[in-house]
Amino acid sequence: MRTCSHMPALPFIGRQVELERLLETTQKRTASFIVVRGRRRIGKSRLIEEFAKHFTHFYSFVGLPPDKGTTAGQQLEEYCRQMAREFHTPFAPYQDWSDALWAVGERVQQGKVLLFFDEISWMGSRDPNFLGKIKNAWDQRFKKNARLVFVVCGSASSWIEENLLRSTGFVGRISFTMTLEELPLWDCDRFWQDGIAAYERFKILSVTGGIPRYLEEIDPKRGAEDNIKRLCFTPGGLLVREFEQTFSNLFLRDSEYYKKILEILCDGPRERSAISTLLARSYRGRVTEYLEELQLSGFVARDYTWSLKSGKPLKLSRFRLKDNYMRFYLKYIQQDLEKINQGGFVFTSLTSLPEWLGIMGLQFGNLVLNSRHQLHRLMRLSPDEIVSDNPFFQHKTDRQAGCQIDYLIHTKFDCLYVCEIKLSRNEIGADIIPEVKAKIAALSRPKSMSSRPVLIHVNGVSEEVSESGYFAHIIDASRLLS
Repeated sequence: MRTCSHMPALPFIGRQVELERLLETTQKRTASFIVVRGRRRIGKSRLIEEFAKHFTHFYSFVGLPPDKGTTAGQQLEEYCRQMAREFHTPFAPYQDWSDALWAVGERVQQGKVLLFFDEISWMGSRDPNFLGKIKNAWDQRFKKNARLVFVVCGSASSWIEENLLRSTGFVGRISFTMTLEELPLWDCDRFWQDGIAAYERFKILSVTGGIPRYLEEIDPKRGAEDNIKRLCFTPGGLLVREFEQTFSNLFLRDSEYYKKILEILCDGPRERSAISTLLARSYRGRVTEYLEELQLSGFVARDYTWSLKSGKPLKLSRFRLKDNYMRFYLKYIQQDLEKINQGGFVFTSLTSLPEWLGIMGLQFGNLVLNSRHQLHRLMRLSPDEIVSDNPFFQHKTDRQAGCQIDYLIHTKFDCLYVCEIKLSRNEIGADIIPEVKAKIAALSRPKSMSSRPVLIHVNGVSEEVSESGYFAHIIDASRLLS
């Protein structure tokens, strides 16, 4: 009989690989300590609740959001109140985490138990001894039950990295770490009914990305523009207020530093030196630290370029804003936030938004890159063939031209697949061919290396393009949805 009855009513979509990985721990003969991290709304708690269906007992605890006035004592008191509810016992106000954790340990010594601490960074951020007491509770009580799985979860990935994963106190104790990324496109597609055009779906995904919580808010009976208006440009809309609610608690310190970096990346990827130059002088000293934390939190990707001669990575890299919602908010919602909250913003269409086609291209590129493994399958490329793959760039020098490729795949057979990712509301015309030819001509590559152009599109290509025979693959991105 289940201990916890507060299971969500919404269907569970996706995460089958992650769920299977979690279920493997139930086959062990010893207790497991698992760390799950990822940005807020990515579905960490929902995944663990689905995992909990395979246990006899499920006990769940969550920390209080770390508002400025929240104290260590209040976090502990809230934990004690949750203990009373989870174990159906009278409220006992423990004065120390050691006592509270020991009391939980006493109650999980028997049976198939899933013990879940959600937003653990919130629980322990005010108490410097909190994690040491977690370690002691694991060593002395929790792991004594060989059928127990202990999962700690958090959105503040940099806190988890620094305080748990890099801590000598937890060496050899953590069974494995799972980082949840956005849902792949084929799982995103399950939030719609049949009959909705791929272009309409991609318009919504250009705002939501593959974030499950945002996709749950889609009304498939409404069009893309209507859904986006309701979520982003209507007072009280989920994505109107989401930025401040999500972003401010992730880093457990002033978020303005991180926000400024994201604003710099809104118009496209940049190298670290360019980001540092564009930041105010007071921010520059810690830019590497901020960028690392933004990567750990899932908002930013670091795309390394590599040598086309050796296939080995170079030190050159660019930082890319990979979170579609963050870019959409900073680009379009933030500047009119007061009007939106007062009901005074008039939304006509996405195409009326400034620079929309360019921004849509960046958003669409993120979606394709997030589903690169599906793309490889469509191109009949196996993982062991690929030497390197990423957005690619090379600097202009006396010996070579500058060049930027949306997505480049370098195979061990000395072949480059030069992928042009193109989103258009109309079919793509023949002018795409000289555009891609110029990019390939600029690549500094060995003469023995072949190049094969690939076009990824949504709304079709002209007959002239399809009959030209120029592209090795012309891939309709709707196939990434299936």
